[in-house]
Amino acid sequence: MNEGLPDIYEQYLRYLEHTREISRSQISRVKRMLAFLNDYLENYHLSLAVLKIEHLDAFMGKFEVAKATLRIYRSLLRGFLKYLYEKEVIGKDLAPLLVGPPLFAHKKPPKFLRPQEVKKLFSSLKLATSVDIRTYALIHLAYSLGLRPIEISRLTLDHISFTMGELTIKERKTKEPTILPLPKQTVRAIAAYVFKARPKTDLRILFLTHSGSPLRPERVAGTMKKAMEKAGLSSTAYWLRHTYAQNLLGMGRSIYEIKEMMGHQNIQSTQRYLYIDTERMRKVLFNETL
Repeated sequence: MNEGLPDIYEQYLRYLEHTREISRSQISRVKRMLAFLNDYLENYHLSLAVLKIEHLDAFMGKFEVAKATLRIYRSLLRGFLKYLYEKEVIGKDLAPLLVGPPLFAHKKPPKFLRPQEVKKLFSSLKLATSVDIRTYALIHLAYSLGLRPIEISRLTLDHISFTMGELTIKERKTKEPTILPLPKQTVRAIAAYVFKARPKTDLRILFLTHSGSPLRPERVAGTMKKAMEKAGLSSTAYWLRHTYAQNLLGMGRSIYEIKEMMGHQNIQSTQRYLYIDTERMRKVLFNETL
């Protein structure tokens, strides 16, 4: 039945037939895929032991078939890759890395600011009035720490340690307090607001209106949106939060670290925030060097 394929391929087919109880028609489809893979590796003088994800990408690129068919081929190949990893034929589980562009390369542009847009935004900010100084501090917190408008509105003077350069967020969706390092520029922006622009009051809430009442979340978001519109950017306050996530990704932080720093309850929320092309996804989530 499986004549012509190396032993490890035959072992996998027997495993599917006897252990997984896969139908014979499905096994025939798998066998054809394995035969294609074996031919490809032999043509390029590659062994399974040295297989890398770029080899698999090149192999999948040989198929000129419909996208739906290509998804089926990837699924069949992922099963074999997982088997190879479990049998210690390959040293890394390549199955999760075999992901097609439709999952991660969205046609719709992700809603975050590119470096030139970030530069444009900050160069447009003024420090002429107390409102300007407050806006400057709000945008720094959203950009450098990815805080939600509601989290910014809840900050108090007691949450900030100027000497340690840290910010404690008491209330997050994770229900756990988070301590985040404050970049020096953000520390300076907050200090400028506290000592030069914040109304004199006994209230401990950090950001206040001109009359001295707490700044509500919608006012925080509206202030940042207005500042971005003045800079010629059609964006919202949450774009700064998305930009923060992208910056963490670009720095090589794992998606699990990003989840904690963003204050997400589950990893799926973090994945939706990130625009991840296939190569970057592999490097950051799975430490795969291409």
